[in-house]
Amino acid sequence: GHHRGLFENALEDHSGEQVSGLLLLCPSYICHVVESCSSTIHLIIQDLASLQNQGPNALLQEIKVLVVAHNIPTRLFPDWYVATAASPVTSPQGSTHSESTTEAVTECITLLLKLAGHIQSLEDDNEDADESVHTLEPELLIPTETINYLCNAEECTSPEDFLRIYLSPSQPALDS
Repeated sequence: GHHRGLFENALEDHSGEQVSGLLLLCPSYICHVVESCSSTIHLIIQDLASLQNQGPNALLQEIKVLVVAHNIPTRLFPDWYVATAASPVTSPQGSTHSESTTEAVTECITLLLKLAGHIQSLEDDNEDADESVHTLEPELLIPTETINYLCNAEECTSPEDFLRIYLSPSQPALDS
């Protein structure tokens, strides 16, 4: 409900461009994929920063912005979807997370692409599923260890840090 209200506000106050994407609800994390214009994405990141500033009682904790991309030719999701996972997905016991942050983000994006394809096939099978919440197969979900790794990675910024960097003017050297 919080996100739907935010999207309706963005639609009225900003460009009028629809928001599409995915809100993936797992037991230990939430993954939020948003597809819209840059002003709407900026508004959503501001909202996430204000949520995080509420302290230990905030609705969401340890929020990270993994990727913000511009000028994407086509959308991954034709509409806004909500999906849930019944149990956390973990890596095999004894395995350690030795990959780089880039590899972890790539793994997340790859899984999200597969997830988008799966949701598209569900939508093709059931055309009345616009408001349904999908329950997903474990092999389509991002492992909890990867999420924990990315939450602790210095390269992944909090919404507040992202906004500070995004809003600060670039400082090119005058003699360059």
